[in-house]
Amino acid sequence: MANAATEGQRIQDDILRAMTPERKLELAMELYWSARDLKAAGLRRQHPDWSEEQVQAAVREVFMYARS
Repeated sequence: MANAATEGQRIQDDILRAMTPERKLELAMELYWSARDLKAAGLRRQHPDWSEEQVQAAVREVFMYARS
């Protein structure tokens, strides 16, 4: 199992090394916005009575203070 994990890490490292800085930034931004969307979906599920404005305010607060 360790060999598969090591090989997987090597492949991932090679892919990241081959990316331009612009592409790395683009992927980081996509990950950030995906995380915000996922958090909003979770909050909507936890608080079905909240308005979209309340959900977005809570998402902003979570990401502003890096809390879950």
